Amino acid sequence: MNKLVKLSELFEPKYGVNLELINLDQCNSTEKGAVPFVSRTEKNNGVSAFVYEMSTIELNPAHTLSVAVSGSVLSTFYQPKPYYSGRDLYVLIPKKNFSPIEMLFYAKYISSNKYRYNYGRQANKTLRDILLPESTPNRLISHLDLFKSEIEKKIIEKPVSSQKVELNTCNWKWYFLDDIFHYEKGVRLTKETREKGTIPLVTAGKEKEGVAENVANEEMIRYSNAVTIDMFGNSFYRQYPFCCDDNILVLKPKIGSFSKYIGLFMASVLNIDTYKCAYGRQYRQKTFVRHKIKLPAMSNGLPDWQFMEDYIKSLYYSQLI
Repeated sequence: MNKLVKLSELFEPKYGVNLELINLDQCNSTEKGAVPFVSRTEKNNGVSAFVYEMSTIELNPAHTLSVAVSGSVLSTFYQPKPYYSGRDLYVLIPKKNFSPIEMLFYAKYISSNKYRYNYGRQANKTLRDILLPESTPNRLISHLDLFKSEIEKKIIEKPVSSQKVELNTCNWKWYFLDDIFHYEKGVRLTKETREKGTIPLVTAGKEKEGVAENVANEEMIRYSNAVTIDMFGNSFYRQYPFCCDDNILVLKPKIGSFSKYIGLFMASVLNIDTYKCAYGRQYRQKTFVRHKIKLPAMSNGLPDWQFMEDYIKSLYYSQLI
């Protein structure tokens, strides 16, 4: 039986540097001097932005755990690089020589205590006393090490293109989506009438990129190499064959077709506007003509498709797309 000990026996909790993102200079993650800014969010490993490093403010050390003690309470992530942090964020410095795999184990274990907290019950006073296994299970570590090595074999850090492409939005222009895309509404399909099969069924939602299950219904139209946008503005590029229900609009470019790189760029830009959508302002077939999107533009006023492709190709890990 693995003995349980207090968190403070394994880690030294320290309050983070406590910065406000609004007071920092934000930048792209690939720029020189860029460091992660970790906040209380439970998404994206806690990283809400990248900012320029400041000589006057010391970074939180690498190989530590970041823990939110308010907001998304007890959202815990392993931080492999030095970083800045926002308010109500603790940094856990390991007292033992833990490997990254072991740090990930403890991050998950700490996060599993979330149910004990909420916005009215923060973790700043009780963080030190949370009980953790004194050591990580050998079987689990062996399994995770094997998984890590398999992932590392597939990871290629070099981008598809060595060309450096700056994302400067100053010259971008607004376009009506109706001027760029042909759009088509999916087919209504209730849960009761779904037939088990092999074709992904896309419906409204972010989880699993909106794929509810695989179906075989013959009445469902098959699509591929298209961008989908649901009623709430969640957008994804889908290179694979799929079908969708009537909560989805399928967007096909009026230029004929586009590459997967342009498709990913378009979906990413569309997702920026999800905050505008709610039950009172949804993406529907009747109102689609009202929606606009801001895109890179050429001197003749047309969207700069080549820039979109070049930018995605210039990103790290683009060879994995």
